[in-house]
Amino acid sequence: MATKTVLSCIQPTGDMHFGNYFGAVKNWVDIQQKYDCFYGVVDYHAMTMPYNPKQLQENTWELIFNLIAAGVKTENLFVQSLVPEHAELSWILNCFASYGQLTRMTQFKDKTQQVEEGNADGFISAGLLDYPVLQAADILIYKADFVPVGKDQEQHLELTRNIAQRFNNQVGEEYFVLPEPLFTETPKVMSPADPMKKMSKSAGEKHYIPVFSTPEKIKKQIRSAVTDTGDTPSGEMSQGLINLFELLKAANKMDQHHSLMSDYQLGVLKYVHLKDTVAEALTEISVAMVDRRNQLDENKEEVKEMIRNSSADIRKVAQKTMNEVKSLAGLMKLKI
Repeated sequence: MATKTVLSCIQPTGDMHFGNYFGAVKNWVDIQQKYDCFYGVVDYHAMTMPYNPKQLQENTWELIFNLIAAGVKTENLFVQSLVPEHAELSWILNCFASYGQLTRMTQFKDKTQQVEEGNADGFISAGLLDYPVLQAADILIYKADFVPVGKDQEQHLELTRNIAQRFNNQVGEEYFVLPEPLFTETPKVMSPADPMKKMSKSAGEKHYIPVFSTPEKIKKQIRSAVTDTGDTPSGEMSQGLINLFELLKAANKMDQHHSLMSDYQLGVLKYVHLKDTVAEALTEISVAMVDRRNQLDENKEEVKEMIRNSSADIRKVAQKTMNEVKSLAGLMKLKI
């Protein structure tokens, strides 16, 4: 039986924090042993809102080095802008995408509202409306069987399936695979400063914990993490405590998780002990990755060349798909 294909992508936003790591990257590392994986750093997607061009390229390389340090195989990695067929397929798929469906995408509506209310810079670009079609191209160009998604991302995958089916109907054959969601247990890591919000860089330094940090900084941030906000109903665990236990579970420290949860249920849990245990668990992960990152930094140009080569190899898959799509769509195709 042929190995199934998985496609997953991440935008280059600079430093990797534990929300990124536990929410996506750790899963990438785990599933690459089981599937044929294509992992993209999608710099085209980072252009839909105002951005700094120089910073974009720096963030792209920074993320790539961090992904490799986290355990992602270089041969699975590509940079989206080094595979221009993504953009070419996106145009073709635009002709099979519903404008009404695009306007109903949750992220488009949320960002549009932020701009209109003055809570975000810039304007509402056509790219912001259209990026789910490019996202569909990212998936379909590799004929991915599965896409790791959270429940909040199912809408985009359903759009991809709709577009693929319309294309198949138009050309009269089941060319594109209709990708399925790959639901894996990915923790929802919240901000240490506000456990009601997801860990995020956009909210400020107090709201995220960098993976590539120091033991001292990690301990300081966990020690200052909010536990009780004073509005938790009696008998229920506060969101802050839930977040700390979730971090411990995500770090695969199940013995400590069970022991401390037992203390909580018996009413003898010491918050400082819980926080120190969480800090130690995160530090253990961080130290290992910082060591690997330092080794990579000693050979930066060699690593960059490896990624250019892996992107070129992966591009061959995309070019083959594009030639087949063009032929089916009645377009001219290139010799490759």
